[in-house]
Amino acid sequence: MGTETPLVVLNPPTEQPQPAADAVASVPSVRLAVWIFLVFQFFYVLTSTGRVRTADEYNTLYTSESLVLRGSTAVPQAVELHNFYGRHDLGGQPRAAYPPLHAVLCTPWYAIGHYLLSRLPGVSAGDIDLVVGFSTCLSSATFSAIVVAFFFLLLLRLDVSVPASLLATMLLGLATPIFSYSAWLFSEPLSAAAFMGVALMLFGRRHEPVALSAAAVAGLILGLTAWIRPTNVLAIAIFALAILVRDGKAALRSGAVLCAAAAIGVVSLLFRDVRLFGSPFDFGYPTTAGGVKIENSFDTPLTTGLYGFLLSPGKSMLLFAPPVVLAMAGLGRLWERDRGLATLATVFPLAYLFFYARYAHWEGGYCVGPRYLVPAIPMLCLGLGPILAQAASRARNLAIAFLLGGLMVQLTSLATSFLEDQNPARGHYYDAHWHYRLAYSLAGQVELAWTYLNQGQPPRLGLGWDRWFVFLHHGGVSAGTLWLVALFLLAGLGFAVAGLVRNLRSTSRKQPPSFPPLARPSISC
Repeated sequence: MGTETPLVVLNPPTEQPQPAADAVASVPSVRLAVWIFLVFQFFYVLTSTGRVRTADEYNTLYTSESLVLRGSTAVPQAVELHNFYGRHDLGGQPRAAYPPLHAVLCTPWYAIGHYLLSRLPGVSAGDIDLVVGFSTCLSSATFSAIVVAFFFLLLLRLDVSVPASLLATMLLGLATPIFSYSAWLFSEPLSAAAFMGVALMLFGRRHEPVALSAAAVAGLILGLTAWIRPTNVLAIAIFALAILVRDGKAALRSGAVLCAAAAIGVVSLLFRDVRLFGSPFDFGYPTTAGGVKIENSFDTPLTTGLYGFLLSPGKSMLLFAPPVVLAMAGLGRLWERDRGLATLATVFPLAYLFFYARYAHWEGGYCVGPRYLVPAIPMLCLGLGPILAQAASRARNLAIAFLLGGLMVQLTSLATSFLEDQNPARGHYYDAHWHYRLAYSLAGQVELAWTYLNQGQPPRLGLGWDRWFVFLHHGGVSAGTLWLVALFLLAGLGFAVAGLVRNLRSTSRKQPPSFPPLARPSISC
């Protein structure tokens, strides 16, 4: 009998089944993501303005109020208060310009304000509207915290180390408009949370193709985002493309299922438009802005919109979200880890950039920074994970510089009311024909902050430092009640930070792999 030569077999397919290992590895990841969510939730609430100021925000507030108190999406109170932005439906009922899903999801916060916070000691009958508006505005803090937590979890699923994922998450959560928009009642944080959740659902398992069930649920969610803002239908095609790029022809069924499921939400929105306004593409927007500029047209020169979004001092994504510069450098490494996510990180911002660059109100109306690009920024920032995972000192130093620079921009944006600075009376935001002035910058808010810093007397209600506790105190809520709320939030933040630190230390000691390691060579005779 001859001697058989040992056969070396690398990574036999029967060893370490992937789904079970992924499930085990995801437990500490999810726990860390929950603590990340709690930290940013309390932080964003503490730094929120707690105010609604623009027509977009007020109409969301009014719709939530109608849903809670009257079970209707009509907003007659907006007409009575001469603050209506929308259209009257075929039955003569005033409807807000945007579909109602954002307002629907804000109803829990409205109810908390109406039934709980407004009944705290120190809140008079005249303060109730301010307190309810404050409570409803806090919904954006929650949606932004969800974005950050999903982003962190997705980076861990990409096998990015915990320290690198944490640094990337801090960049997104503190140095981009995800931070500043957590303080206002715009719908962009909700859209961003939905998109990041869908990305996690579809691409959270690197080594597995997208399941039909996941594609169906993701499609339903994407279809419903059209009920937040109709232009969110752009995301459906982008996610379908990402599935095909990642998994090839094998993903044709998954892509088709995603699109078919998404069509349910889109078609239902079109039927709603027919029922209310008589046309599937009449979403309820007013015809003109200020009786001058036509709404919902795409007549802005492409070069103007691109310059505005990329280089202008008042709307540049590079200025208001400096970490995207480093993220773009990491797109190649992201492609090596997951082509689907790399497709999202590349195509998503490009699609939104070129689509909104032609939009009549590409600047987003009264707002701070590139409002319409906010849902795309977290996708682009996925490139931060792989480049920071390389542990190069230069990348880390750049990351810290971008973190400090972006944080200063967000704090400046939140220091005073952007609406006070952009008021038509000041004349440096819009011209007489409602055309955005490309020279606009944050210099106006810096000037206001300096004025209020050196002002001896307190400003009028709604002016001055734009924080909820300042605003509510000026409105008449007692200082004792505000201190009680603030101490509760500070205690919650301290508890969340302690829990995160404890879990980070535990994870560091155990060093659990985000995904199972490669199997060791086995020798069989």
